[in-house]
Amino acid sequence: MKALVISGGGSKGAFAGGVAQYLIEDMQKDYQLYLGTSTGSLLVSHLALKMVEKIKGVYTSVNQESIFSHCPFRIKQKYGGQQIAINHLNVLRNFLRGSKTFGESHNLKALIRKTLTPDEFEALRELRKDIVITVSNLSRSQVEYKSITDFGYDDFCEWIWISCNYTPFMTLVRRDGCEYADGGLSTMVPIEEAIRRGAKEIDAIILHTEVNYMNRMPSRNAFDLLTTMFGYMLDRIEHQNIQIGKFVASHQGAIINFYYTPTVLTTNSLIFNKDKMTRWWQNGYDYARLKNHEASEI
Repeated sequence: MKALVISGGGSKGAFAGGVAQYLIEDMQKDYQLYLGTSTGSLLVSHLALKMVEKIKGVYTSVNQESIFSHCPFRIKQKYGGQQIAINHLNVLRNFLRGSKTFGESHNLKALIRKTLTPDEFEALRELRKDIVITVSNLSRSQVEYKSITDFGYDDFCEWIWISCNYTPFMTLVRRDGCEYADGGLSTMVPIEEAIRRGAKEIDAIILHTEVNYMNRMPSRNAFDLLTTMFGYMLDRIEHQNIQIGKFVASHQGAIINFYYTPTVLTTNSLIFNKDKMTRWWQNGYDYARLKNHEASEI
């Protein structure tokens, strides 16, 4: 069984889309299993349907308003670049509404339902391919995997949304008596789960460089410190997922093909800039083509 695994990474998902486009359209890879965490969960349904151009159109046109119903960030253009800070007024308003998070992402939920239609959902079910979404159950301190075979349209769209909710900057969802958040808080790269479900050949797209090329800038305020801490924790989770995946693969006779980002794309993956994401999609496509071309010459 062949599996496509896509890690979390927010706006960097555009790069993963470019890689997947090359694998599916140019290399004609046919996967039986698709697993996604966070931004990966947004991609896998349309990739399984081979509706690459449709999901590319989404990733190369979104902005902050497409994702956030209450955005916790303030973005300023300064010295030819972007300066990102917390929007204290929006955060205060959110807390006064009774929210537990700095921002809310209900616009993303609406976008998911608009992008994945009921007819497309039924077409996915008929393909008899397993589409799996990773979510974090904070109440029970465990990772959960939600398969398309177990849910109807409304529930599955909500699980995709939950998988993308990077708390405390996005919505914390209470469902079935538990609080749920971004799947990346527990499993950034669900390689082990792919092997457990029977995969013997895995293409894993990792939205991070293989080697750390940068040091984080000193924290300027409490908000900076919080984002730095979360970034650090997610990096460690991702590293452990990959090491565990390699270990399990070596004992199960599975092959893993890794596709890392060759450069640092962004230091804040919750900023959605359609021009950058359009460029990242093309970068992902070009990188996958170059990587496989070099492999064929060896």
